Amino acid sequence: MGRMGSSGGGAVMVVAVALVLVFGNALELARSEEEILKIWPMPAEVRYGQRQVYLSGEFGVSTEYADGSGILKDGFNRMVSLIKEDHVVVEANLSHNSLLLGLHVLISSPNHQEQLQYGIDESYKLMVPVPSPGKPAYAHLQAQTVYGALHGFQTFSQLCQFNFKSKVIEVKMAPWTIIDQPRFSYRGLLIDTSRHYLPLPVIKNVIDSMTYAKLNVLHWHIVDTQSFPLEIPSYPKLWDGAYSTSERYTAADAAEIVSYAQKRGINVLAEIDVPGHALSWGIGYPSLWPSKDCQQPLDVSNEFTFKVIDGILSDFSKIFKFKFVHLGGDEVNTSCWTTTPRISKWLKKKGMNESQAYEYFVLRAQDIALSHGYEIVNWEETFVNFGKKLNPKTIVHNWLAVGLAQQVVASGLRCIVSNQEKWYLDHLDTTWEEFYLNEPLRNITNLNQQKLVIGGEVCMWGETIDASDIEQTIWPRAAAAAERLWTPYDKLAKNMRQVTGRLAHFRCLLNQRGVAAAPLDGFGRSSPRGPGSCYIQ
Repeated sequence: MGRMGSSGGGAVMVVAVALVLVFGNALELARSEEEILKIWPMPAEVRYGQRQVYLSGEFGVSTEYADGSGILKDGFNRMVSLIKEDHVVVEANLSHNSLLLGLHVLISSPNHQEQLQYGIDESYKLMVPVPSPGKPAYAHLQAQTVYGALHGFQTFSQLCQFNFKSKVIEVKMAPWTIIDQPRFSYRGLLIDTSRHYLPLPVIKNVIDSMTYAKLNVLHWHIVDTQSFPLEIPSYPKLWDGAYSTSERYTAADAAEIVSYAQKRGINVLAEIDVPGHALSWGIGYPSLWPSKDCQQPLDVSNEFTFKVIDGILSDFSKIFKFKFVHLGGDEVNTSCWTTTPRISKWLKKKGMNESQAYEYFVLRAQDIALSHGYEIVNWEETFVNFGKKLNPKTIVHNWLAVGLAQQVVASGLRCIVSNQEKWYLDHLDTTWEEFYLNEPLRNITNLNQQKLVIGGEVCMWGETIDASDIEQTIWPRAAAAAERLWTPYDKLAKNMRQVTGRLAHFRCLLNQRGVAAAPLDGFGRSSPRGPGSCYIQ
């Protein structure tokens, strides 16, 4: 609140005015372009005009698609609710020459091909015309699948805004033509319900927010050392390892999460981390521990251990329909195996050292998963230790070593990138700019090897988050990674000043939709620094 001194003030003002005169037009051009292209993530191709059109009060959807499951209709209704929820829209007497009566949707695949799965076609083409005099006008959305159409709905919703003069929804800069498809088929977000329990409404809110940024995999790290909150009907005492009897998920709860996500175009990747990170398993079944005093990793010498894993994956196969399951395999300290006399004796009988026993466990768990129809995701330690001994259907999840993805794809295995120094959301000192600039294909130039990087994932580990702060820790930094995973490489910004305003607008859009996204101006989970517009914080 202080005053500037007067010495030299006149000269400073003259220079400032000169700068405005010299650069004013260029700044206005840059500002106007940023104002027009408010879409996040940026589509592959965008063309727009200079006209303004309005949504009719009867704006509806028309389609010849059978939509047996209601995915298309529900997706459209959610889109309209999002468009209208920020302000009260009123009926207005507007010229039919500027009205859009609805959205016509054409989907090429038959409705029986609605099964959501990895690699499904998510492309779409969206056209918003300028009405011709005397003719009713419809926006048009073409997609190969209903899931591509859902992405088109999200993009259309970002073209719409409330007109404070007419009190209706408008689309500026029509006509629009947007042709779009994702760069990577796997665009994930990990949530961790073992370090803190997340109630079902919180998980559903996270799923909804993922759709706004076109993320399409919820990696559910369900259990860990600290708690086992999920009901496993085959072994009903496993969830004795939950924090409390009320911090649990029934099998029906898990099925509800999968169904809720699937209707929004999101696969759920379930994870059980074995053989480490599994102390909580032994609360209900102590024989899974090497001993009462040395409680993890799971007992490699006990056949019951593998029966339990088989039972879990059998129950998983009835709920989690994604073709992949995550078996963890990271941070395994095998010392309990060698210091427990019973297991040490078993190792000697089998002619194994502890490293070989670790390999035996991982490969046997993989075989069990394969028997239930899954392909496997494992954290990178399994590749570092066992390399090509892993099943060829393994996807290596990179989280530690810089450059490991190059080694993985060179070996012929697939890879997901989540390098912790760039894409771990619990690292609060990692800025959104670092999230944006993290390139999954860095130093991978061979085209066939590039195809083996199926995508990337941002990870919301739960040690310091729960229902109270999860949204502002995820957003907006996850959105920066989402554009990296969706938008064509040559359309990605090299200079962060080119996207700051657009990401700020998306962050404010999240807030308007009820998502507690934190300001851009700061580190993860920062509070606003003071009074000011949402768009510049």
